[in-house]
Amino acid sequence: MAQEGLAPDRYANLIRTDFWFCDGNIVIVAGRAAFKVHRGQLERHSEVFSDLFSMPQPKDQELVDDCGVVELQDCPSDVFYFLSALYDGLYFKKSRASDFPVIAAILRLSTKYLVDHLRQRCLARLDADWSLTLAEWDLREQRCTDENGRYIPRDHCAHPILVIELALDMNIPSILPAALYDLSRYGPSKIMAGCSYPTTTYDRLVSQLTGALPSLERSVNLSRDLLCRTLRGREATQRYMAGFIARELHCRAPAPDCLNQMEKENPSRQCHESFYFIMLNILRSVGGIACGRDADPLYTLVQATEMLTRTDFSDGQRQCGLKLCKACKADFAASASKAREEVWLMLPQWFGLVDGETPTSVLDLD
Repeated sequence: MAQEGLAPDRYANLIRTDFWFCDGNIVIVAGRAAFKVHRGQLERHSEVFSDLFSMPQPKDQELVDDCGVVELQDCPSDVFYFLSALYDGLYFKKSRASDFPVIAAILRLSTKYLVDHLRQRCLARLDADWSLTLAEWDLREQRCTDENGRYIPRDHCAHPILVIELALDMNIPSILPAALYDLSRYGPSKIMAGCSYPTTTYDRLVSQLTGALPSLERSVNLSRDLLCRTLRGREATQRYMAGFIARELHCRAPAPDCLNQMEKENPSRQCHESFYFIMLNILRSVGGIACGRDADPLYTLVQATEMLTRTDFSDGQRQCGLKLCKACKADFAASASKAREEVWLMLPQWFGLVDGETPTSVLDLD
């Protein structure tokens, strides 16, 4: 609350935001930002605000635009997005990375001020982008692929380092495995380089109101602890793929009911050659410099399965498919599907998120 004895020009340089209603009856101040809003609107959604407004104010309290003032120790942009959700609702037409600053801001303040319906909307959106099940992850990956087959995850989902920061700050461990797995698909140098907080709608609004340039982007880097977890998890996924190749593809035996096993000179030769071809094509996923989708065992295993039905390979004369028999195709597809489930279930262990090992602080801010 505003305090007694303050200089009369304390609020002289406030930035009046879009939330400045002529019939508002309370002014919220956060940093230099001011919001003239309605007590009833805030009290209707939050008992915390109701209690805050009920506190007695000094008789000589300084007013702004003839209204009492409440000072919040929150980030101005968080307050802006929080009020926007309270007044205008919170809607997501489709998955966009640019939504993340809004989600993070509203989640922080809806948790602090006990506005549960907004908190649940934010959590549901985070669960959709940072999936809890393998089936949900596959749907997310489809959303991140455009109609031309381009995989553009950063257009749809925030950088995973930002998500990891929010998950730890707000105690949402359920989304950490997917976020860490996403991060591990970057090359080691990019993982170490960190990322930057994006310029938000609020930043641009303040720039327009004040004529000042938007603040410089703030970078965020992993702490040593989480960097080690990420790189160890990355190594574990590649070790798993190396084991899968050795176990399921190198000199793979044909299915018991292989349709080519009765060939006289070389039983199941076509199936053996097809498995060898698949193995050569996915070996890149276990290279130490593999990154992007090459360092994504869940995607590599999908690719391996899709090779069973592709018809765009060349035998030197024409395009054709692999000459695997139907029984061997089904047998290998089942092995690849089982492996994907195993990868997903192992993520918490690979990234050190079991047995109370979840980090409490993971970021070093510049």
